[in-house]
Amino acid sequence: MIVILTALDLEYQAVRRHLTDPRVHRHTAGTRFELGRLGGRRVGLGLVGKGNHPAAVITERAIAAFSPSALLFVGVAGALWPGIGLGDVVVATHVYAYHGGTSEDGGLKARPRVWEIAHETDQVARHLFRTGTWTRRLPAGAAVPAVRFGPIAAGEVVQDSAISAHAQWVRQTYNDALAIEMESAGVAQAAHHNRSLPMAVIRGVSDRADGTKTASDGLNWQPRAAANAAAFAVALAQELAAEHENRPVGTSREAKSMTDSAKNVARDHARVGVQAGHIHGDVTIGTPPPARVADPAAQLAELRERLAEARKAQEVDEDTFIAAEAEIEVAAESLSESTTAGRSKALIALKKLRGLLADAAELAAHVSAVITAIRGLL
Repeated sequence: MIVILTALDLEYQAVRRHLTDPRVHRHTAGTRFELGRLGGRRVGLGLVGKGNHPAAVITERAIAAFSPSALLFVGVAGALWPGIGLGDVVVATHVYAYHGGTSEDGGLKARPRVWEIAHETDQVARHLFRTGTWTRRLPAGAAVPAVRFGPIAAGEVVQDSAISAHAQWVRQTYNDALAIEMESAGVAQAAHHNRSLPMAVIRGVSDRADGTKTASDGLNWQPRAAANAAAFAVALAQELAAEHENRPVGTSREAKSMTDSAKNVARDHARVGVQAGHIHGDVTIGTPPPARVADPAAQLAELRERLAEARKAQEVDEDTFIAAEAEIEVAAESLSESTTAGRSKALIALKKLRGLLADAAELAAHVSAVITAIRGLL
């Protein structure tokens, strides 16, 4: 899954228009995300609000809820230099948290934090730009904007002046930054603290941060810039998802050692008498283990993994896979309600799922096992 986050409602809507079948996902703390599909792949969408601090909190919740393979932050920003046009798309190579500093007699000395885009993500974004395929997602009749790669400065104030002391300090201290905004530092830090999760910031230029913001907003540049950024971001999300799906299995020293020797895999508490070599999996030698209480949620997670494997092995076609994933999502969300009504709804979804997978005997049997486990909870 790829997760896309925005700060403003108009940015959220610009992304949401590209998704199919969006469904609400409720976080236990009250945050509402939506899960939709983008070319057959699952995408999570969330609204973080204004400012780096709330952005960091909501990003952390999104990562914990969905365990995404990559994270995109999408929205509008103010340009810092005259040569950058309204509507241009800026892909951040670095994010500066520019409000770190120390105040001394000689003035404010910068002590910024900075996060750099992951190399692979940067390469995919640049390839997307070179091919121009992302422009297919622009609104009909829209002009193709320029795409620029460079740093973005993220602080805690709305900058709308070219001559104020703050504006001059930002331009002098971070003179390679192309645009300025208020959320990317929080998103970047949350991603960094989650094992350096790949993260990209895509911003559409909606004003020049020079005192003309009111005029630019009056000319409707915010929604136009948001639409441009969303077009590039959803195309990037698709490319990243495909890249992660097609990535070859790692060849670490441990993995190579394992594949160079015989590998014995045991499942479902298999029992053996004498075993030579390494045993991988859930296995017992001799006395059988005590019976485990089936966990429907864990079984659903395992089913999702097996479904993905079957798709890669072409045992399940793409349409069946998409439909099956949708029913699994309904079942998982219904189970999370922990009510009789929720479990009943999950059973209905699973019965549909069993019909979809009737030609895949092993998967259908797994679905039946989940159904049995849920019935035991009623």
